Amino acid sequence: MKNENKVHLDRDLGLWSALSLVIGTIIGAGIFVRQAAVLDDAGSTTMGILAWIAGGILTLTAGLTIAEIASQIPQTGGLYVYMEKIYGQIWGFLSGWMQIIIYGPAMIASLGAYLAILLSDFFHFPTSWNVPLAIITVVLVGILNLFSNRYGATFAIVTTICKLVPVLALIILGLFFGDQNALGQSLVDVHQTAGNFGVAILATLFAFDGWILVANLGGEIRNPRKLLPQAITLGILMVMAIYILVTIGVYRAIPAEQMHHLGTSAIPFIANKFFGDIGGKILSIGIIISIVGCMNGKIMTFPRIMYAMAKRKQLPFSNILSYLHPKSHTPIFSTMVELLIVAIMILFFNADRLSELCIFTVYCFYVMAFVGVFLLRKRNKDVKREFSTPLYPITPIVAIFGSLFVIISEIQSDLSGVLLSFLFVLIGFPVYWFETKRHANEKIDYDEEDDI
Repeated sequence: MKNENKVHLDRDLGLWSALSLVIGTIIGAGIFVRQAAVLDDAGSTTMGILAWIAGGILTLTAGLTIAEIASQIPQTGGLYVYMEKIYGQIWGFLSGWMQIIIYGPAMIASLGAYLAILLSDFFHFPTSWNVPLAIITVVLVGILNLFSNRYGATFAIVTTICKLVPVLALIILGLFFGDQNALGQSLVDVHQTAGNFGVAILATLFAFDGWILVANLGGEIRNPRKLLPQAITLGILMVMAIYILVTIGVYRAIPAEQMHHLGTSAIPFIANKFFGDIGGKILSIGIIISIVGCMNGKIMTFPRIMYAMAKRKQLPFSNILSYLHPKSHTPIFSTMVELLIVAIMILFFNADRLSELCIFTVYCFYVMAFVGVFLLRKRNKDVKREFSTPLYPITPIVAIFGSLFVIISEIQSDLSGVLLSFLFVLIGFPVYWFETKRHANEKIDYDEEDDI
């Protein structure tokens, strides 16, 4: 299927849209459900706050490093394109393959599954409705992204504003009405297992994940060489500030020992403590909106990787997957295929487990991308950069070591999962070999609409 009149992606997303997507794809349920887990691992409130700060700093170094690459390669596909431009087609393909077949759909599916549980609890639906509810919510958000990217971007702005309401409420309640000391509280009950600061940082890094996805929209952002670095940097800084303030607020709201015993119920307990039953419901609505916004950002961005790969004739049915609707200028078939994979995962697989399996390979590609900053500077010595990573080379080195920390932690904690994630990547080799051989004699002119 071909677009007769050379339909292109619309380059009409500004800074606010990009910034909302960064914040929206990071802030999901993690900040609400991981507070007790981070505290347990850290062993005290002081170390818990430091863990969130450390996770934010590592994420910020990663974002500042990728921002320099994004300013030089402002194209649709994000990490997939960066890997291709720096290391060659095969590495780009493998990073893209892993994201569109397993990692992206699994993340969306896990969000849909958790959202269905919250909706069932809120409206008192039977648990048998959870799977259909998950699929329906994913499809509804997906349908929104079949229209012009302005709708998805506007939805991202609205949900980001809405999700900040319960977040700000937690911050204000804790800071001004809490009666606990945010610093110095220790967990006596778990002293034998607490104090693993590295594990606590790892938990916060997963809550910060998603910041890189806005780069997938490089071909749809106005002046991406300038705005992409701004959106990534400002977005991470804002989320970092929000996470730290929420953590301090939560620690002031209830004692550390009580939070340990409450676990994932700690945040709803705080809402009920200050506002009663209505507070719990308001918080639930805030979390639901937060997850929907996070899901929207992922559904908007991951199909762009599939689209970019199809433009290069690297996937089966590339002509269909690279099709842009002549009115909406969006990759509707790539979006629908991604939604189909998500639905299959919700029906037949443990999406949370699949997304965990791919963390290892995602961070392997992150390390390669961070090293790519040094390679690009060497290759493009005389090219003026729109954005340069501050404190170079310290910043990318910290980003590299932060990612290596995640990789080593995953190997130590889940070796079988690491090997399985390698298998997912290896499956991509025959697909790449077959498709490149099949199109070997064709002139592949993907008319990169985002080459600037």
